[in-house]
Amino acid sequence: MLNNIYLIDKPSGWTSFDVVAKIRGSIKKSTGKRVKVGHTGTLDPFATGLLIVLVGTETKKQSDYMKLDKEYTATLFLGATSSTGDPEGIITRSQETKIIQKEDVEETIKKFVGKIKQTPPQYSAIKVGGQPAYKSARLGKAVDLKPRSIEIFNIGEVTLKWPIMNFVVSCSSGTYIRVLAEDIGKELGCGAYLTELKRTKIGNYNLKDAKNIDDIINDLDQG
Repeated sequence: MLNNIYLIDKPSGWTSFDVVAKIRGSIKKSTGKRVKVGHTGTLDPFATGLLIVLVGTETKKQSDYMKLDKEYTATLFLGATSSTGDPEGIITRSQETKIIQKEDVEETIKKFVGKIKQTPPQYSAIKVGGQPAYKSARLGKAVDLKPRSIEIFNIGEVTLKWPIMNFVVSCSSGTYIRVLAEDIGKELGCGAYLTELKRTKIGNYNLKDAKNIDDIINDLDQG
């Protein structure tokens, strides 16, 4: 319990910190000990899926886990944009939007497969001047975020039922799927934002092997 790895299926509405705090509190309640607990890569509150939580000495390996490749299933809304790139922002519908065909989508996404440059979103946890970028964004202050090198290994299982688009993407650590969605929308000329996101893999760890947070807490409470 005190030196462990937990694979958690994070529900929508929870921050990654919420999950960590819940597990830390449960361990303290059941053992009387306060141990170090951390996660290995943030999932936005609206997103769901695999979150790896490390406890005790396992937290020393956090940077190794952070470098692992990821896989996600994503749902995009075409023909509109969001101030945050996701459903939590201010949504703006495109004024003159033609209906995009699946062939156009499949041709467009090819441009994003491989090693590319991606600029992190203003609403991100990247620290600039010691403060997370999203805190400045909430105050209406844009910060200077430099493009970063990432790699998209594959975008597949594409479906399109206007205006909803779905796909599965495998990518390197540090990839923002919100930004990928926005960039695909720009390339298509209609705008896009992410409405749903589920992380299905981190390295060789798979969502199908994860437990929900209530089951984890019950296990911890039972010792």
